Amino acid sequence: MKTLLDLENWNRKEHFAHFKQMEEPFFGATVEIDCTKAYQTAKSLKTSFFIFYLHKTLVAVNTIENFKYRISENQIYINDRVDASATIGREDGTFGFSLIEYNPDFKIFEKTALAEIERIQNTTGLFTREFNDDNLIHFSAIPWLNFTSLTHARSFTYPDSCPKVSFGKMMVSETGKRTMSMAVFVHHGLMDGMHLGQFADLFQELMNQ
Repeated sequence: MKTLLDLENWNRKEHFAHFKQMEEPFFGATVEIDCTKAYQTAKSLKTSFFIFYLHKTLVAVNTIENFKYRISENQIYINDRVDASATIGREDGTFGFSLIEYNPDFKIFEKTALAEIERIQNTTGLFTREFNDDNLIHFSAIPWLNFTSLTHARSFTYPDSCPKVSFGKMMVSETGKRTMSMAVFVHHGLMDGMHLGQFADLFQELMNQ
């Protein structure tokens, strides 16, 4: 379900009009996330750390309203729920685009994620299903690389307003502190640096719980 935003009375109406005309309306930042506590929690729950921090990502996305905005035919819609299309790797080195539905209950989410991961790993090709809705974030993990910045392959002619969240290699310090790089790209017509900062702060809070 989604609701039409009252664009005429939105305080970012001019911002939207300005940035939506740009060939590249996305902006982003890379931040370092402390995942020491989250990693310990995932291990104590005997769950996949990847699924664990994907869930925390979606909790943050579904909490901050601007991350639920999507553009369609010059209108903005607010989605009730945002899911994840995560890249899922296979043993042969390829990957496929998944669709993992969000649920605030981690156990339900974990079950859904495991089933979708298994499905992708037993298929071939990039697109193994249809994506009829845009209530998504594009999510990826690059566990081989401790990056400090990141870019994405994008077609400027394709209408896209979905946030993109990527994580890098987990690094462990001599003291045992665990960190990961997180890169977040968002449509500037829908949000600003303030919202990106709110997302990063909330995600870190969730990882520290």
